Amino acid sequence: MTENERLQQQDNDEQKRLQWGPYLSERQWGTVREDYSEGGESWSSLSHEDAPARTYRWGEDGLAGISDDTQTLCFAVTLWNGQDDRLKERLFGLTNEEGNHGEDVKKLYYYLDNTPTHSYQKFLYKYPQAAFPYQQLRDVNAGREPTEPEFELLDTGIFDENRYFDVVAEYAKASPTDLLVRLTVSNRGPETAPLHLLPTLWFRNRWSFGAEGGQPTITRQAPAGEHQAVLAHHDRLGDYTLCFPTTDTLLLTHNETNTERLFGTPNATGALVKDAFHAALLPGGDAHHASRTAEAGTKAAPVYALHIGPGESVEVRLRLSTDAGLTAPLGEDFTNVFADRLREADEFYAPLLAGSTPEEAAVKRQAWAGVLWSKQYYNYDVTRWLQGDPGQPTPPANRGELRNGDWPDFKAEHIILMPDKWEYPWFAAWDLVFHCLALAPVDLKLAKEQCLLLAATPHFAKPDGWIPSYEFDFSNTNPPVQGQSAWLLYEYGKNELGECDLDFLREALREFLPNHHWWMERFHRHPEESFKGSFLGLDNASILNREEVPGGGYLKQVDSLSWLAGYTLYLMRAALELAPEDPDCEQLAIKLFHDFEEIGGSLAELAAECHDDPELSKTGFHYDMLVEPDGRRRPVPMRSILGLAPLFGKLVLERHTLAHVPAFVDVVEQHLTNVWAAPRYPAVVQSEDGARWLFSLMPRQKLEQVIPYLFSEDEMLAPSGFRSLSKAHLAQPAAMEVAGETHTATYTPGESDTNVMGGNSNWRGPVWLPLNFVLLLALDRLCRFYGDALGPVELPTGSGHRVSLHDAVAEIARRMQSPFLPDAEGRRPAHGNDLRYATDPHFRDLLLFHEYFDGDTGRGCGASHQTGWTALVTLLGYFTK
Repeated sequence: MTENERLQQQDNDEQKRLQWGPYLSERQWGTVREDYSEGGESWSSLSHEDAPARTYRWGEDGLAGISDDTQTLCFAVTLWNGQDDRLKERLFGLTNEEGNHGEDVKKLYYYLDNTPTHSYQKFLYKYPQAAFPYQQLRDVNAGREPTEPEFELLDTGIFDENRYFDVVAEYAKASPTDLLVRLTVSNRGPETAPLHLLPTLWFRNRWSFGAEGGQPTITRQAPAGEHQAVLAHHDRLGDYTLCFPTTDTLLLTHNETNTERLFGTPNATGALVKDAFHAALLPGGDAHHASRTAEAGTKAAPVYALHIGPGESVEVRLRLSTDAGLTAPLGEDFTNVFADRLREADEFYAPLLAGSTPEEAAVKRQAWAGVLWSKQYYNYDVTRWLQGDPGQPTPPANRGELRNGDWPDFKAEHIILMPDKWEYPWFAAWDLVFHCLALAPVDLKLAKEQCLLLAATPHFAKPDGWIPSYEFDFSNTNPPVQGQSAWLLYEYGKNELGECDLDFLREALREFLPNHHWWMERFHRHPEESFKGSFLGLDNASILNREEVPGGGYLKQVDSLSWLAGYTLYLMRAALELAPEDPDCEQLAIKLFHDFEEIGGSLAELAAECHDDPELSKTGFHYDMLVEPDGRRRPVPMRSILGLAPLFGKLVLERHTLAHVPAFVDVVEQHLTNVWAAPRYPAVVQSEDGARWLFSLMPRQKLEQVIPYLFSEDEMLAPSGFRSLSKAHLAQPAAMEVAGETHTATYTPGESDTNVMGGNSNWRGPVWLPLNFVLLLALDRLCRFYGDALGPVELPTGSGHRVSLHDAVAEIARRMQSPFLPDAEGRRPAHGNDLRYATDPHFRDLLLFHEYFDGDTGRGCGASHQTGWTALVTLLGYFTK
């Protein structure tokens, strides 16, 4: 059966192909859900050090792991090199206060492959043979200045002489509930080295919290030939048998908190607690530990004490299945299933990679693998989190005041595409829509479902349409980009696959219109509240702190108006598409057009206030306006991607497609007449031949003014795309005096030099792929409208080299791809100066998808596995055709 056939079965509800997948988080510790502290200190409430011994409430984590879609039964890899002071059960990284960058994972791992139904999955973890340098990573990073790069695991020297293991975890499905596991451990070092391999199966503890009645069990089974087994029983999930090669040591324990270790109180289950395997194996532990002989528990692991020679590999096979009648579960059938699934994965991706170079194809396949591996089980019931569980300590009374207390109806238990399962193991409203776009070629149905998910009531959105932002603060609103994503997903299906999914478009309107209404209500009633704060997700993008403006004033933000305008336009476009079947949609489109006019009018007023400053007005950029408590207004004088945001609100309509909406046509034509009669900021421009309309927030005059800055390598144009802040602000920082203090923003191409929003991101210079993608899309739409009418543009500015706007768009797309592609010497800019990724055959083909990229070099910065929105690199080929 092909992967497409499996997807079709899933889509038609013929077979539940997605019951198992990579849904296990890579960090459950340090999350808001597990935080029951009085001060809301999530990182320390349940730390990495406590995680081995403390039972989680809302989810589980593991290394290269999988789970069922309710995260009831979990499987992951546990390792011990004989040197570490703990078993390697999960990923480690710095907490928000421990490094110069903020939270940052400190492991080497890579998502190598995955298919939409997870019929085949592949994950690589690089495990040092020496003791892992936990404290060194903390100490050195703590001593670094904000603008210095993070001190990474490779920088410690622990991988010198290749003294590490490559641990590859592969999963293949013989059926939706018959999972084959192949673990391959390779010694890359020069000497024989020991490794304990513990493939671990366990039940998430729901019973201690009253979340589920009864208690599941994992029981030791009698050996059968060359393999052993444990039986995992759960009243709801049924029986699963884990088969594995015969070993002398099989450990069983209970997934229960070690209260004696953490709190000094006796354990209800004695020695059989969550971290029992540590006590059974580590030096100084108990060689006769009860977990070695226990007959039953809720956590189990066979132990393989390996000694692997230099350059050698060892394979361990396991099978987790509901089929109890398998006679040779790890034999020839196992081999054949793996071969079939890998072949089918290649066949599935082949048409998606057609026309790509081998290097481009490798980037795309690993990017899509990362998106699919980042599907995570997410469980968070805010009311229960606020009130606490039966039989558990009562949470602090003030926890609702600290976080999310005004979202009592939020109740999620879903599989969600995450930005990053370690650094951001929670959804973010605007991240998610970019993940959906990247996923579209691979699994369009899932992309559509995920696009609509957060607008659903009652579990996510509020009844008034307010969409939750992200776990640390649901009320901190993210950019309203859902309308654009929904339309682009529909457009992709229509243009690339010939599928006009009007049902999806109808549902998108139904789900997003309440949210759009919520935005417009804020826009009308509380303009001073509507567009202030860091809601745009751009954190430190301004000279001023957008979260709390100094002196008590507020910012009228260009990008907020622009995002709302774009949201309005794409919902209008959806309404026009549905109008032939639903006449009411024409009136909806007219209403949305008037909303767009109104937003454009506000932006016009904002732009007009800058006309008195000729130096600002001549650039074509738009500028935020500081409104001080005494009513005085001053523009924020910086050239950044914020000032290009009016380009985001772009839509081109072909007149011949509008015959079915005559009333809408009349309204737009009346608008055009009024613009000619009384010139004002145009919301619509008609092409010279009258065949097209451009709905835009940036007049042609401003566009022509801004293009030289946009394409200047001394301003916005970087080797890898568009910078978030002009490079000109390196020599001349943007500055303004507010409340008696001078505030500045200096071009910083890589790490942030300010701790605004925790210092874990930087919008003052680097290249961010999502905004680059939106900007590229806008320029592409301008090509469709203007054609050659804009004339050739100079690229780069000052070079004398002139190209069409279409060719300029293609060049920018190539620049955005460049961090991931090897140059003539095999170096990928995203990997920075580490030659290992260019010269070492065991690193050379491995890719990381960072949160953003250095504005001068293309080096990857921020979260190193933010495959979600950085996987937009897979779509850049559409702009180079």
